[in-house]
Amino acid sequence: MIDQTKSCVRILLADDGSQHAHAAAVLVRNLALAPECRVTVLRVFGSQQASDLGLLEKALAQTCSILKEKGLQVDSELLLGSPAQMITEYAQAHKIDLIVLGAKGLRATLGILLGGVAQQVVEYSACPVLVVRTPYTEIERLLLVTDGSASSQLAVQYLGKFPIPKKLDVRVMHVLPPAPIPPIDFTISSQPAIFESPSLSEALAAEQERQETAGQEMLESVLKTLKGYGITAIPVLQRGDAATEIIEYIQKEKIDLTVCGSRGLSEIRSWLMGSVSRKLIHYSGGSVLVVRGTSSG
Repeated sequence: MIDQTKSCVRILLADDGSQHAHAAAVLVRNLALAPECRVTVLRVFGSQQASDLGLLEKALAQTCSILKEKGLQVDSELLLGSPAQMITEYAQAHKIDLIVLGAKGLRATLGILLGGVAQQVVEYSACPVLVVRTPYTEIERLLLVTDGSASSQLAVQYLGKFPIPKKLDVRVMHVLPPAPIPPIDFTISSQPAIFESPSLSEALAAEQERQETAGQEMLESVLKTLKGYGITAIPVLQRGDAATEIIEYIQKEKIDLTVCGSRGLSEIRSWLMGSVSRKLIHYSGGSVLVVRGTSSG
């Protein structure tokens, strides 16, 4: 049996008084947190808000009360500075295991999909970040995205220890690359024609079959790992553009929370976050947990 030690011992909840931040607080309250877990509610304010400290403290206390209703250990911090910078620096200094924040802040424009603070925190945080969107009631359907990369494997392990609610509908999704297109032969006539010899057709079919077999084996391996954590999941194998297929699945199946690694197999090492995980956060329309290295190992 795999070690069941919880991954979320120290949680940092970023609060700015927005509806999305309130949803983040409710989500944290609904998690199956261990008794030793401690939640710090952080409110960062600018110099122009210095005269409103009384109101900020009152709002901070209201957020803390949401968590204390469930008997959680809760601390609060009110800090002056740049929100994204203060959140990431506080998380690193206090060895936070998970940052939770709303997708959009109070000052986000109507059509914005992801607020500037959330975007910067996800990009530069050294620990996992959970971005929460409204409307939120509870987590019923969870999707874990995997591509076999080291980042995806870390996400599997993190999910295995994540305090998800019981009786959760968990799916694990892998997207195969688009089917190869036969080469075009321009020498047959003035009109381009698809040239596909029997041997080429067989080779393409064999490659697709190999990819499907490898994809199924990958999913089976992930399901076996999750089973060791006591999590039963359903495999989902798709083919096409990874981000497009995942986002369409999230919206069609009404997924409440998507879990993914911060980088995939093909991402340049110097990039802080891969293109697929970035698109999921911006365009999936739901809450997303991006997993990268944790402070607690």
